[in-house]
Amino acid sequence: MKKSLVAFVLALSAIGAGQTAAAPAQAPSGASPATSPQPAQAQQPAASAQASPSQPAPQKKEIKDPAEYNAYVGAAQQTDTAAKISGMEAFLSQYPNSVMKEDALELLMGAYQQAGNQAKVIDTANRLLAANPDNARALVLLAYNERAAQKWADAKQHAERGLQAIPKMSKPDGVSDADFEKQKTQLSTLLNSVAGFSALQLKDYASAQKYLRPAVEADPKNVENVYPLALAYLSATPPDDLNGLFFIARAQNLVTDPAGKDQIKKFGHSRYVKYHGSEEGWNELVAQAATTPLPPPGFTIKQYIPPTPAEQAADLVQKTAPEKMTFAEWELVLSQGKPEDAEKVWNAIKGKPLQMEGTVLKVSPTELEIAASSDDIEAKRADINITMTGTIPARLMPKEGATLDFEGTPVSYTPSPFVMTMEKGALLTKAAPAQRKPPVRKRPSQ
Repeated sequence: MKKSLVAFVLALSAIGAGQTAAAPAQAPSGASPATSPQPAQAQQPAASAQASPSQPAPQKKEIKDPAEYNAYVGAAQQTDTAAKISGMEAFLSQYPNSVMKEDALELLMGAYQQAGNQAKVIDTANRLLAANPDNARALVLLAYNERAAQKWADAKQHAERGLQAIPKMSKPDGVSDADFEKQKTQLSTLLNSVAGFSALQLKDYASAQKYLRPAVEADPKNVENVYPLALAYLSATPPDDLNGLFFIARAQNLVTDPAGKDQIKKFGHSRYVKYHGSEEGWNELVAQAATTPLPPPGFTIKQYIPPTPAEQAADLVQKTAPEKMTFAEWELVLSQGKPEDAEKVWNAIKGKPLQMEGTVLKVSPTELEIAASSDDIEAKRADINITMTGTIPARLMPKEGATLDFEGTPVSYTPSPFVMTMEKGALLTKAAPAQRKPPVRKRPSQ
């Protein structure tokens, strides 16, 4: 966030507070209000009555006591910051119930900011809220400083209250309607940013989206709002991938720090591929977001739909000869493939001796139950039943759970749950060929 916005809040406080005090009806003896230091455009009560009956002017705050008036005006018009602080504190101490209390506190808050006393700025903002819970300027200052201090719950609460208070703000004297609306828009943007970013830290993603979206719409080039908005969309349950991917692409264009740009680029690319299924279209989205601040009407990204197991099997059969497939790939085609694909693979391996490796799950002198695919090894589920050519000698009997190199000839299979039956089994004394080892990849997801 920009500190200039906070300075703007304090300047606005000074304008508003410095032009609202009306002089008492009669000056004290020896001191004329006309010759005493006064706010820039302070008016006599009679002057405020010249309003059109159809559009009555706002009621001026009027100090009845001339001494109180002079104390306020004298403090308000001090050009020395320390003197202004001393004068305003004295005024508030002497006149704790003054009609100008809120104005005096706003001027005091600005003076403490000029003096660089941030603790007193926050203290005065809290005093302002005690005097008027809807003081927008105090709420802005507290929300801003609480965000900086990572007090997320407090920052969000004060920002939300500030957003509710802004429509109730009174236009200062000497400020045009257009300028006042611009000021209120700036304050709203700042508060939406604080509320949204704080909500994001609290994992309140719906509120983060609610507040950050108008902040981005008001200031579409501010990456400090654009990037958190992207995260708010992508982190929600379920995620709003369309908006999230657009704004993450937008943030990639806006960020200037090389390290930050690279980080956002990698994250956005990864989320895009996860949603779309490939990187196709990602560069085009980044280019579009560079010149388009918000998702255009009808914006969409084609979502990745994974192929069915039968489609995966058909693609495998088309690209790979059955003799070069892994056991897991045989299992996929024989258990999930179309009949014609399963028939092609089975005809290629049926009755042919195959050498491979697997994990022994159950042993007997003449039969072994083995898991050969990585999925079935992890699940400890047998996918091969093999009958040996003879009785296994006791000294060669494999142990359950051991890895075994063996040879067998497929004679039949059951598609579901998949089990291949082999005969003519034999133990191998050396490692099987590399292509017949268990696949390094698992079966495609079903």
